[in-house]
Parts: sequence; structure tokens; C-alpha cells
Amino acid sequence: MELVFGSTNPGKVGVMKRSLEGLPFSLIGLTEAFEKRGIPLPAPVEDGRTPEENAEKKARFYYGYLQGPVFSCDSGLYLWRQDTGEKLPEQFQPGIHVREREGRRMTDEEMLDYYIGLVKKFGPLIARYQNAICLVEDGMHIDKSMDESLWGQSFLLTDVPHERKVPGFPLDGISLDITTGKYFYDMPDHERDALASNAGIRQFFTKYLEKKNLRDD
Repeated sequence: MELVFGSTNPGKVGVMKRSLEGLPFSLIGLTEAFEKRGIPLPAPVEDGRTPEENAEKKARFYYGYLQGPVFSCDSGLYLWRQDTGEKLPEQFQPGIHVREREGRRMTDEEMLDYYIGLVKKFGPLIARYQNAICLVEDGMHIDKSMDESLWGQSFLLTDVPHERKVPGFPLDGISLDITTGKYFYDMPDHERDALASNAGIRQFFTKYLEKKNLRDD
């Protein structure tokens, strides 16, 4: 079945394709999906209070245009000081506003500068993404989850950026594996995918297929 991933980021679409490899889906991103239908790509309002609320808002929004299976993901980023283990004060917690600062969406460069500034202020930071997903199959069948199996593994943020830059993934340039100290950019794709919870994504869709097969039978 054709399955639309509610993202225009080609890097994220690539990660998702690897996560779902071997499952009976033909995965495409939003840009391709809307181009195929010859309609302009709209922008949803992401005003949910949690990653799960935002994931559902986006999935329902895109389904309204595409009228076919579509899923969206959303994340909240949370930070702790590495030296003391204390959580950063609330005003410095990105939460669901990873790319926002003072009510404005940051560019890749602005985002990198901002988080480097946090590391300079508090020292190396332990970071973790809390992820959510919502799949709208049709008007009657919606699956969603914010189970911890979907969350990413903890990693470190440093104030020394990697020389490589990948559009759409600015934080990967200052992200280190917490065990090896390797930059994300120096890790093979499969190792980096594992840090982003591809196993939890695969588990979500495996359970979805099981439920769908029972319905279809």
C-alpha cells in the first residue's frame, strides 16, 4: 500500500524508508504526494501541547487533502546537565518547540548557534527526544502512540560543531554518541538510525499491519 509520511525533509524520509524496509509499504514524502495529486502543499497549525497531539493534528490535516493513508511524527527534546544530572530549568527546555525561539522558527544556522550557546552556558548536555506517531488510515481508523519504545536514546550535545553540515539536521552536527563520543555524522546510517528509535517505529507499523489484517479478514 502507498503510505505517505508527513514530512518534506528528504533526510527524514530516507530514515523512515530504512526503518520500514521489508514491510509491505511504498513510502513517499509529502512533497511527492502533493505533486502527484497536482495540489499545493499546505501548512498545518502545530499548536498541540504534546508531541502526540501535534502528530495527530498533522496526520489528520494531511489526510483531509490526500484522502489516503498518511502518518506524521512529532518530537519533544529535553536536556540535562552532564556534570550534575540535573534537568535544565524549564525556560531552557526545548520541549516540542525544538526549532522555535521567542515565537519564531529558527533557521539551521540559528538553531545551531542557539544550542551551542546552551552548552557554553551549562556545559555538555545530555539530550533525549520523546517521539510520537499518528497514522490516519481512513476516516474510521486512526492509530497513535507516544510509547517509550518510540523515544530516541540519550546522547550528548557539544559546543564544537562538526565540519559537515546536512540541511534539515543542524543538531546532528553537535550531537555525540553517549557511549563512544562519536559525532552522529561520523556514524554509519544504521547506527544513527538506531539512536532515533527505528525499532520502535517498525514495531508500531508491525502492530498496525496485524490489526489491519484482522479487520480485512
